[in-house]
Amino acid sequence: MNSFSLLMAQKDFHSITTAEIAKTAEVTEGLIYKYFKDKKDLLYQILNEHFFEFQAKIENRIANEKTCVEQLEVIIFSSLESYAANRIFSKILLLEVRNSLDFFESGAYEMVRKYTRTILKIIEKGIETGELKPETNPHILWKVILGAIEHACLGEIIFGREFDIDEVATGIANIVFNGAKA
Repeated sequence: MNSFSLLMAQKDFHSITTAEIAKTAEVTEGLIYKYFKDKKDLLYQILNEHFFEFQAKIENRIANEKTCVEQLEVIIFSSLESYAANRIFSKILLLEVRNSLDFFESGAYEMVRKYTRTILKIIEKGIETGELKPETNPHILWKVILGAIEHACLGEIIFGREFDIDEVATGIANIVFNGAKA
């Protein structure tokens, strides 16, 4: 998995062969197939591990926050931070794996669903406690938050540009929770 990650830092997913992965890992190609169905399965296992660590970090961080809005702000910041720090995986997630139906049956996608359910539960609790307006559609707010996070960093990830995580996270949270109307 480490060897494949190193190769992905240098090349795009489709141009990497299992033979290259085996050579980099100093193992036989057959050993890769002993543990993984194919190259995509290996990729999904790497993403699954990444998402598992990310979800643990999110849960740890939001446990320290008292309000729904504070928890969602932490998720927005942490998500942008993760995209910026893990650009190779971010690019693969944002551009490659979503085009594969196999991804939606993988453990990695289950971890993505856990992350998105965390956001949805926080929103629903915020509506229930009156912190968010009662007429708020939790599914639409959930999609707005996820879409804002992804679109805020997509160009930067693709083109390797730096971005100010604090500024972007604060901007998203301000618009989502305070609106843009004068």
